Amino acid sequence: MSRRVVVTGLGLICGVGNTTEEVWASLLAGKSGVAPITGFDATLFACRIAAEVKNFDPLNFVEKKEIKKMGRFIHFALAAASEAMNMSGLKVTPENAESVGVYIGSGIGGFDIIEREHTALMEGGPRKISPFFIPATIVNLAAGQVSIRYGAKGPNLASATACTTSAHAIGDSFKIIQRGDADVMIAGGPRLRSHRWALADSPPCARSQPAMPNRSAPAVRGQRPRRVRGR
Repeated sequence: MSRRVVVTGLGLICGVGNTTEEVWASLLAGKSGVAPITGFDATLFACRIAAEVKNFDPLNFVEKKEIKKMGRFIHFALAAASEAMNMSGLKVTPENAESVGVYIGSGIGGFDIIEREHTALMEGGPRKISPFFIPATIVNLAAGQVSIRYGAKGPNLASATACTTSAHAIGDSFKIIQRGDADVMIAGGPRLRSHRWALADSPPCARSQPAMPNRSAPAVRGQRPRRVRGR
């Protein structure tokens, strides 16, 4: 069976905005999301700029007691899913729950939680590791938390294909709906990339020529393309 598939709602969070409307307005205005890193002290890094998500408050989407049980990438997933669900007008009910699925991937998962728990292990030993370490970190828990939030009981999947993760999630969701395995899929991919571990393991970024915030820089012959990490 082959069916027509349409997009009915969007949710966007990135360096130039925390909602679809804000992101689109920034793109039309030619606004850059690149700025000095604020999420951690980047003094010792050769590259000290990134397209970080700015002014994002997870308390708008997650209960206070639940925040530390999830990596920041899961906070992003819940926030973007909330906007997409509101835009679409979709209501998951007991009658349609099994036909509503979630396919949300992530290139790396909870970098922030991995660092936090590694520090706890090194400083305090294994008893200091949080029991929520794994569910706060692994890639598929973004899809898991979104499905729990909305009661979606259809296909629940995650991919980890680096920078193409979101595209794969959306493309695979298209195929899932087209062949009739679900009627609706909540799809996408959050990522926490401008993290000290990621930046330290990015030699091309360290060798890149700095870009100025809110300013387009022309390509320079003979230099490597700049690689700016998102958060």
